[in-house]
Amino acid sequence: MIRKQILLPVLVGSAFFLGACGDDESAPVFPVITSSASAPVPASSAVAPLPESSSAVVPPASSAVAPFPESSSAVAPPASSAVAPLPASSASAPTPVNYAPLATSANKTIASTIYTQWKSYHFVTKETEATYYASIADDFSEVFTAAYEPAGRVVWSAQSSYYKASCSVSDATVATMKLRGCSVSEGIGYGMLLAYFNNDIDTYNRLWNYTRAYREYNRAKLMPWITMSFYWISVDNTSATDADLDIATSLILMYYKLKAQGNASADAYLADALTFVNAIWEKEVNPSTLLIYSGDDARWKTANAAYNLSYFSPVAIRLFAAVDPSHNWQGVLDANYAYMKKVQDAGTGVFPDWSDANGNAIDPDNGSAKNTYWLFNKESVRIPWRIAWDYYWYQDPRAGAILTTLNEFISKKASGNPDDKALAVSYSWNLSVGKDNTSGTTGSNHWYGAWCATGIAGNSTWLNKCTTGLNTKQKTLSNGPSSYFIDILTTMYSGLLNGLFARPF
Repeated sequence: MIRKQILLPVLVGSAFFLGACGDDESAPVFPVITSSASAPVPASSAVAPLPESSSAVVPPASSAVAPFPESSSAVAPPASSAVAPLPASSASAPTPVNYAPLATSANKTIASTIYTQWKSYHFVTKETEATYYASIADDFSEVFTAAYEPAGRVVWSAQSSYYKASCSVSDATVATMKLRGCSVSEGIGYGMLLAYFNNDIDTYNRLWNYTRAYREYNRAKLMPWITMSFYWISVDNTSATDADLDIATSLILMYYKLKAQGNASADAYLADALTFVNAIWEKEVNPSTLLIYSGDDARWKTANAAYNLSYFSPVAIRLFAAVDPSHNWQGVLDANYAYMKKVQDAGTGVFPDWSDANGNAIDPDNGSAKNTYWLFNKESVRIPWRIAWDYYWYQDPRAGAILTTLNEFISKKASGNPDDKALAVSYSWNLSVGKDNTSGTTGSNHWYGAWCATGIAGNSTWLNKCTTGLNTKQKTLSNGPSSYFIDILTTMYSGLLNGLFARPF
């Protein structure tokens, strides 16, 4: 069979990367996915911003994942995309320390229930989707050969403007799926972490196969940031660094867990993790400053490039250093923590969604943040999760200082009450650049979780009140066509704050 990606320049033109990873100079023409997948979209399609994207509780030993069954799809990545793993003896686990205390109200059962709710709506298997998208299902095998079965994906929010053309299946049998034909790589990375921490082996392997199939099909080592269902039509094959970090992190954690169990599948996960780790170093780390680029696209590597601090995952970098001693990952960790402090110290105490190499807020010029780039907003909501995770596992004083500054900021605004309406405001990094956005009256669950996490570094009173409030508020997720980002981050914050984030070493 002639591989269909040969036809993509004719069908879709060059992709305009709105998300975390850039755009070309002109808008593309995307096909509408109908039963024939051939109807063009007018070139005048408007570019619109993305929707919102994108006492100690020590997990007991009994939370370990059981070994994979022999029939599972834990197979090594194809040779064309694999990087040979380091000898197992060199993949030493980071030295653990005691977990930082969580709230006395932390409840793993609640977090697991929230995960089950999330999965029931936002995750779909390839078999199920073949019944939803019957008109294109016969072509699923073009990307998802037998080597990548079984597979599943995290479904993105319904698209109403720019991506409506490329993410729609007009004759979908389920109405809520008609405009939800795409997945974004961050969702796959989050999904793999959530499945890992919830010991959900089948979902984890299906999502892993989703990344492997698309990387093999596109002959790439990093995950395309947006993909169409289980289908071969290209949307944008450039990368998003946060997703690559999260996918690689989950693979390394799975490696350590299975290795400790004596499971022979462990090395396959390490091999694929190293595929990511080496490619991240080559394509997503600034070789001069060691700051983390926003993606592999050239637009993120210019002298005035925009950086996204919500992509910095200290736990990921620590794990990379453990399995890849050939690169200076400690330098990456130190450089990015220093950069975070520089940005935070230059403003009100919160972070802008996007900042330049000098630490100033900057419009990323990708259509997503023209009127919000200076705010602690839809990108930065992930920062407390990533930094609190590092503090929970390692108690790095740099993480503690960042969280303490954030917590002092919001505690003062809310008079110590996590249920105060102050949590509904999107705060400005620097009021001389732009003012606060005070239009909100009720904070969403993922933001509530973000502000809760700032208390982990020492404000136990705030952490206890806030975790109790989060566990009350989030008993039922939105689970709607446009709630992808809110629900997945709410589930992530719930897992962290309720003690599901167990180390495998």
